[in-house]
Amino acid sequence: MGKVARRAGGAPRDNVCVQRIGVDAVSVDRIALAIRRSGQGFLDKVYTPAEQEYCAGNDERFAGRWAAKEAVIKCFDGTGICFPRRRIEILPGPNGAPRTELLGDGRGAQVEVSITHHSRLAVATAHLEISDASALLPAPEAVALPPRPKDAHKGTFGTAVVLAGSIGLTGAAYLSSTASARTGAGLVRLLVASSIYPILAAKSTEVMATPVPEVAPGAVGWPAYESILEQLAAAEVGIIGPGLGRDSSTWRLVVGLAEHAECPLVIDADGLNALAESKQWLRPDRVLTPHPGELGRLLGMSAAEVNADRPAAARRATEEWGAIVVLKGAHTLVAHPDGRLSEDPHEVPGLATGGTGDVLSGIIGGLISQGSDPYVAAVTGVYVHATAGKRIANRIGDSGLLASDLLLEIPLVMKAMRQAGR
Repeated sequence: MGKVARRAGGAPRDNVCVQRIGVDAVSVDRIALAIRRSGQGFLDKVYTPAEQEYCAGNDERFAGRWAAKEAVIKCFDGTGICFPRRRIEILPGPNGAPRTELLGDGRGAQVEVSITHHSRLAVATAHLEISDASALLPAPEAVALPPRPKDAHKGTFGTAVVLAGSIGLTGAAYLSSTASARTGAGLVRLLVASSIYPILAAKSTEVMATPVPEVAPGAVGWPAYESILEQLAAAEVGIIGPGLGRDSSTWRLVVGLAEHAECPLVIDADGLNALAESKQWLRPDRVLTPHPGELGRLLGMSAAEVNADRPAAARRATEEWGAIVVLKGAHTLVAHPDGRLSEDPHEVPGLATGGTGDVLSGIIGGLISQGSDPYVAAVTGVYVHATAGKRIANRIGDSGLLASDLLLEIPLVMKAMRQAGR
């Protein structure tokens, strides 16, 4: 998939477009056999009345249109737009070249096809051009991006404080904090154990890495509680847990912050493991982001039991913990203690790789820092995260996506969403 910006005459424009190419070939004899076997039923299923009139029983013409329709369908794969063959009409244009009309809501898509024949084989290519905004999947009702006033300054968009990282897991701290900045947080402060501070200070240019006392090499613990609580008091949101480690003092710190921090919190990864040991009742401005295994630990059940009925597990977790719960996976669920439940439309196997969850926690936190309600931020963050993954997968395939690939895609997704009025 490529991107271009063009208008009449070839000059650039503001709306970036997605371009796709589809190719298909079919034997003329195969189509002729289908017509003989199924007759008018086959023709009515595949071709419009105008196409049937134009083809007038000519097998090559029918085969050419079959191949062209298949090529068009391939172009739309992954866009969330679906046209069955009979709603793709291909007839000669004024100059005799095939002209395509989409019979339905094509969301502004422009399609051109070409058809050739050789040795009883019909070959067609299709070229699709559609704006980024039009290619978005339908968003859940709660999806909404925070406003970006023209006269804003960095203070307008709030401060996010990230408590993350430990020895061997510095990448999680980088991904989560940078994702928050890429989502639009005005300031991001990354709190890390003093011995890993040099690593994050060198890697994080825009994020403000800050060392805090440690209880073991790379492990933040309870002695840092008061200073971290003070940092959170001056922030709009805290993000706690990515790569934080499993030291007992670290877990005691997480539980204390989850109970007493005044600002909303996004709690992920090792932060969730700490909570699973405490069974601490939380507030509805806490956002928990577990995968099925982590949710199973929070509920005292297996990951298989969670996946057997994901909506029920998410609802049970939000009732037992009193917090917003984001159950990650295909069709990620977001549950609120007041009974609201949102399901994301995406299935993105490319996101099944280490670090992508750290990016999600940063996105949600970045939205909260800009003033979004925590539930709205969770639903919107999930949608932004999955859309970014889908767009990358459309370019490189379903394997090989790196969590860091998402960072540059986040603002592009948000731009497309704003163009679509979301």
